[in-house]
Amino acid sequence: MKLERDAFGRLACAAPDGARHENVQPVRAFPLADPGAGIALLSAEGRELLWIERLADLPDAERALIEEEFARREFMPVIERIVAVSSYATPSSWQVETDRGATTLVLKSEDDIRRLKGPGALLIGDANGIHYLIRDRNALDAASRRILKRFL
Repeated sequence: MKLERDAFGRLACAAPDGARHENVQPVRAFPLADPGAGIALLSAEGRELLWIERLADLPDAERALIEEEFARREFMPVIERIVAVSSYATPSSWQVETDRGATTLVLKSEDDIRRLKGPGALLIGDANGIHYLIRDRNALDAASRRILKRFL
C-alpha cells in the first residue's frame, strides 16, 4: 500500500489492486505501552485496511505521514514535576510542569489517577478531559513523589 495526502490534507491509501481509500486513519493498538508497534490503518468506515507490526519498518516517507497524523490527533503531556496542589482532598488543583510547559489541572477524584502497565507509569485525567502521563513516578523528584503518594 502507498500512503499520501489528498487535496484536503487527509491521508489516502492506494492499495496494490488499484483501489483508493480516502480519509484513512492510523490507530495504535498499544498507544502507551508500545506506541511504535501494532498500528492499524482504518478506512473511513472503520474497516482495517492494513496492519503494521512496527512503525520503524516502514519507508521514511510513509512513516513520516503516519507520525504527522498521530501528532495532529494525540495530545498527552508528560508530567515532569508536581509543583503544588491546592488540597489533598478532591477536587484539587495541581500545578505541574510538563514536557509542554507549566500548567494547572483539576483532579476531580483519586479515581482519575490510573496505574498503567509498566514500572510506575500513571495516567491522570483532569476535569477538562485532558490526560497527563507520568512515565515513571519513581523517577520524579522527592517533593513530587511525596505529593503523589498522598493520592495513591
